[in-house]
Amino acid sequence: MFQDRQFKILEYLSTHNLATVDELVAYTNASAATIRRDLIKLDAQGEVYRLHGSVSLRKTAVRQPTTSEKITQHHEAKMRIAASASKMIKDNDSLMLDAGTTTIELARNLLERRVKIITTDLNIGLLLCGHDNLSVSLTGGNLDGSSQSCTGDLARQMLERIHPKFSFVSCNAWDLEHGITAPTAEKAHLKSDIIDAAARVVLLADSSKYGKVQLFEVAPLQKVDEIITDKDLPQEISRKIQEAGIKLTLV
Repeated sequence: MFQDRQFKILEYLSTHNLATVDELVAYTNASAATIRRDLIKLDAQGEVYRLHGSVSLRKTAVRQPTTSEKITQHHEAKMRIAASASKMIKDNDSLMLDAGTTTIELARNLLERRVKIITTDLNIGLLLCGHDNLSVSLTGGNLDGSSQSCTGDLARQMLERIHPKFSFVSCNAWDLEHGITAPTAEKAHLKSDIIDAAARVVLLADSSKYGKVQLFEVAPLQKVDEIITDKDLPQEISRKIQEAGIKLTLV
């Protein structure tokens, strides 16, 4: 019986990023106590990752997907997130755009605006290049092939000398317990600097990345002023984020 329920639990989690015990009870027709025991066993086997009141598939990432791999994933959610973020920005604002496919979508929303943009992302730089209404700067630094972005000490030195109104941060992994995490120390340090540089910090991350954990901590979620994500984030997680004092926008 456990193997049958295990299959159904893992099947449900494969199509739902997170699930509550109540959702798994309804899906499997088992009792809450039985589901909790199953989740303890699955956690011990390394199959799932238990959160406070929820569970996800074990998704500890060992590598960062490339931009070309990510560009079509959850694209509609990313476009909604970017559109929402663009409404915060006024003409003549200065902003730092982290590397990522959601921040690329944000850049597309700014093509007709008059703003000052600093970015580590080569794709964003090329997208915005040639628009006379925009002031665009790349941080410089070592080129990372997977994200097609600037990293390293030169990029960090640039960030030490700028103080934009906004930093829009992306990530591949985030949750309340571990905060924002990254696959390498170099990327974690750079994202941390992006967060520290700005007067207001906004995390742009679709809900599929919630519950994932990478090796190096960037920052706790409490260091960002607002999170914009999609409506697929479970209600219980949304509530806990708001209880932590973080502004949350679901689109």
